[in-house]
Amino acid sequence: MSGDAAALWPRVAEGLRRDLGVRTFDHWLKPVRFGDYCTLSGVVTLETASRFSANWINERFGDRLELAWRQLLPTVRSVTVRGGTGASDRAAILASPPLPTFDTPAAPTLSVPSPFDPRLSFDRFVIARSNILAANAARRMAMVEAPQFSPLYLCSGTGQGKTHLLQAIAQDYAAAHPTATIILMSAEKFMLEFVGAMRGGDMMAFKARLRAADLLLLDDLQFVIGKNSTQEELLHTIDDLMTAGKRLVVTADRPPSMLDGVEARLLSRLSGGLVADIEAPEDDLRERIIRQRLALMPMLDVPDDVVAYLVKHFTRNIRELEGALNKLLAYAALTGTTVDLRLAEDRLAENVRTARPRITIDEIQRAVCAHYRLDKSEMASKRRVRAIARPRQVAMYLAKELTPRSYPEIGRRFGGRDHSTVIHAVRTVEALRVADSELDAEIAAIRRSLNS
Repeated sequence: MSGDAAALWPRVAEGLRRDLGVRTFDHWLKPVRFGDYCTLSGVVTLETASRFSANWINERFGDRLELAWRQLLPTVRSVTVRGGTGASDRAAILASPPLPTFDTPAAPTLSVPSPFDPRLSFDRFVIARSNILAANAARRMAMVEAPQFSPLYLCSGTGQGKTHLLQAIAQDYAAAHPTATIILMSAEKFMLEFVGAMRGGDMMAFKARLRAADLLLLDDLQFVIGKNSTQEELLHTIDDLMTAGKRLVVTADRPPSMLDGVEARLLSRLSGGLVADIEAPEDDLRERIIRQRLALMPMLDVPDDVVAYLVKHFTRNIRELEGALNKLLAYAALTGTTVDLRLAEDRLAENVRTARPRITIDEIQRAVCAHYRLDKSEMASKRRVRAIARPRQVAMYLAKELTPRSYPEIGRRFGGRDHSTVIHAVRTVEALRVADSELDAEIAAIRRSLNS
């Protein structure tokens, strides 16, 4: 049986080469050789020259190796890579570049705990109408010549591809600028490092490291909202980088104008380059993403009706779509089950329930206006007559109940009203629902229309 498994290794390796890319595969997995397969334990053992390489491959590519083997040999339970010992390990550690994804003369300095994910490249980013501006702007930011805009501000809901584009920018920029200093971190990590530097009396080193970056990429900026000292430091960092002609890319889950508690000067800097929105993925984009993933696993047969099922039910973001696909394929590979529509409906029922699109403030306003026969413009108008003010209060109440938006955010969507106005509306409607059964029934009817 070990001989049969050994014969499968070239096929596994070829699939990994397509999936991970030629440079990454050649650097790490090309030297790997088949070692053994134990039929009793279901463990495949692969071998490479050093323990350092083995540990790296196990940590970085272990899950992908197991899935690749199970697709061809369902009895495989786990895959482990073992390496040599002694001087070869020390030599491998010294010789290994910090960024193994790129075949460059000198690897860039990074401020991330692990190399970039080779799967998150521009080649793997599927472009459609909903994301073409963000994708093209990201490519421009990574080019050799200076971009026409900086900073680049990418905004979208979760799981739409912001982090993918950050990683792709960093990888292409590193390839084009081999000696560049690149810093990629979450805004939360920026905040934690800033606080740590303040407490440790090491602010000068913190400032110097950030300002030395040729490319600074900050993910999920919304997490520094309300942190005044962190915002002040971020503002100075942006000013220094812009003055020096450096490049800055920022992502957040909303446009700069909708970030609550952010200083006006910082908002001005963030809006001064290019703000590129990534919209919810359309049907065509979701199907192309699924087809792209399946092309990397030609040994699995996924019927068209299963693809259509995934496209229909996972509309909110790409991460949920890919998660559902991975769950389905992993179950089929581990159990030897054929992928069909019945299996998809059975295994993904819970995923479908949690993936239903969230209700938006705009949808709430439309539903309230339809119920009370008002023009939607009245939601933002200054008119206070009861026939308009009460439905507006109901819409504010439902916006707080059915969306994750804050009071200030809701106020902005209702004609720029103050958060205290929204709080008053919510409390008023809460009290009226108890005392007025007719209004309570109306609100229940509106909620049913939104959930239908």
